[in-house]
Amino acid sequence: MLPLPELTAENTAFWTGGERGELMIALCDACGKAVHPPQLLCPACGSQHIAPRAMAGTGTIYTYTVNHQPWMPDMAVPLVLAVVDVDGAPGVRVTTRMIDCDPQAVRIGQRVAIAFEQSGDVWLPLWRPLATGDAA
Repeated sequence: MLPLPELTAENTAFWTGGERGELMIALCDACGKAVHPPQLLCPACGSQHIAPRAMAGTGTIYTYTVNHQPWMPDMAVPLVLAVVDVDGAPGVRVTTRMIDCDPQAVRIGQRVAIAFEQSGDVWLPLWRPLATGDAA
């Protein structure tokens, strides 16, 4: 089992939004900037008025790697780790595990959709390829 994040006032919406099927990204109410990872102050304007908002749950693979080395006992490999540009949150990239995909078929620029995996109180955001013809 991988270590889980500590839930804080700033990040709880992000780590628990999956219970409702929502990818929650903090946005500054003053300037509109996406703030990820969530923080108390907007790095763009310094406002304290930051609130989580549900995103579309889609994105584009910025980069990825295929891991063939099991880091822990019983870890399934190959494992695709990707960095995803989140739709609706300019400048936000999340590092994630890809699921439901052939590691050889993953590509930079590929469209993906959010999925979640519960682990205790945390809902880990995972991503899967959008099938051709799926809404983006």
